[in-house]
Amino acid sequence: MSKQPDRVIIFDTTLRDGEQSPGATLNVDEKLTVARALARLGVDVIEAGFPYASPGDFEAVQKIAKVVGVQGGPTICGLARATRQDITKAAEALKPAAKPRIHTFLATSDIHLAYKLKKTRQEVLEIVPEMVAYAKSFVDDVEFSPEDAGRSDPEFLYQVLERAIAAGATTVNIPDTVGYLTPSEFGQLIRGIKENVPNIDNAIISVHGHNDLGLAVANFLEAVKNGARQLECTINGIGERAGNAALEELVMALHVRRSYYNPFLGRPADSTEPLTNINTKEIYKTSRLVSSLTGMAVQPNKAIVGANAFAHESGIHQDGVLKNKLTYEIMDAESIGLTNNQIVLGKLSGRNAFGTRLKELGFELTETELNKAFVRFKEVADKRKEITDWDLEAIVNDEIHVAPEIFRLELVQVSCGDQARPTATVILKGPNGEELMDAAIGTGPVDAVYKAINRVVNVPNQLIEFSVKSVTEGIDAMGEVTIRLKYENRTFSGHAANTDIIVASARAYISALNRLYVALEQEKTQKEQAAVTAS
Repeated sequence: MSKQPDRVIIFDTTLRDGEQSPGATLNVDEKLTVARALARLGVDVIEAGFPYASPGDFEAVQKIAKVVGVQGGPTICGLARATRQDITKAAEALKPAAKPRIHTFLATSDIHLAYKLKKTRQEVLEIVPEMVAYAKSFVDDVEFSPEDAGRSDPEFLYQVLERAIAAGATTVNIPDTVGYLTPSEFGQLIRGIKENVPNIDNAIISVHGHNDLGLAVANFLEAVKNGARQLECTINGIGERAGNAALEELVMALHVRRSYYNPFLGRPADSTEPLTNINTKEIYKTSRLVSSLTGMAVQPNKAIVGANAFAHESGIHQDGVLKNKLTYEIMDAESIGLTNNQIVLGKLSGRNAFGTRLKELGFELTETELNKAFVRFKEVADKRKEITDWDLEAIVNDEIHVAPEIFRLELVQVSCGDQARPTATVILKGPNGEELMDAAIGTGPVDAVYKAINRVVNVPNQLIEFSVKSVTEGIDAMGEVTIRLKYENRTFSGHAANTDIIVASARAYISALNRLYVALEQEKTQKEQAAVTAS
């Protein structure tokens, strides 16, 4: 009996594959915040992390399983290599979830077998069913992925999938791990699996793919036409290298072109039933949240969620849209939750009104977090007459969703001008509460601030990216600063918002330095523990 549904399952891997974007590392609380947003968005499966990878990942998966993976909520998934220790760790982390899933994988392409795994095809054929069965002993829902399926020999791939399903895999995921395939090739691969794996109707076919050639979304849509019923994607398309297939693009393509895709899912072309469970009005908020927490800015011309996605500069376009939006818009901006709410709150607004509006925007804050954000709101309201929803989002993301506060900015003061040498003075609170102060001269005010901070913190790093944009329009708009630091082969991002762009720049830099400092301290502790164990 076929298990293939007449809708498309959305499997979100923002917290696992998306977090592997350089500099996009999230702490446990930030991951929980994103997981809650994904649940509101309506994703079917949240791949919460790789429990065996680190204690932090284990804790995050376990916490998300407990808080978000409740009855009636999304399936919570943990990734595991095809080894007993990985699978055992994933099972332990997923215990609190009402609907847990273990996602295990093993490479099947000859290049991966020869150079990464150093295993033969026969060994893989033996390992896969053994590890799928082991995962099945912990949970009913098991997903198996043949890594680099896109470059694997199809005949060998069919054998591996057949054995995985026979051992209990309920979903088989076909990854284009290196983003190599074209849409027609991906569609042919899925069709070949449907036709040549005898027990394929006992599992759901899923697809995973990277965007190295800019084809990930097109590949997935072609896969749907050929029998795939689960799409593994990320918010804003973040992920390793060129990223993953973007959730918002896939969902809105299936939403806007529903009549085209309906027949491929066995529905009448004129069916108005949604093809996914996604609440599209949560798309924009979720995109903004992920961008803010990861420091991964969304390009202005990005489809669906970019700042220019619904903007019209051409006079001809503007004239047409004013007469009828359908002349140049194939979807309504409000369908993704993009509104133009203005002056929602002001400096006379009370705490209750502030908290109520944040709930309407999808923020779930503790009493302490609400109080902290309200203080910051009042500070901004004193400087601005109009407070928009975007301002509120920036305030909450900047005040609540921050890196561990090892170093805290107490004061930043600059002096600059066309006939002056830019000079900055900074005062920070250090890890032990001590006051640290220094001053520096730079090529500009921000450069001077960063030099002064570096002298105080004394953590080696290289600034590789600095970007600034306004949250809203106007001379008094809040400015958002995103920066990225490099240390050895890793990157760390920082993000901050303020009506004073110099202050925002300093806070963003401190945020990134705190992430770097914490990582270095953790490494130091791990080395010390390893040395004690070895002795």
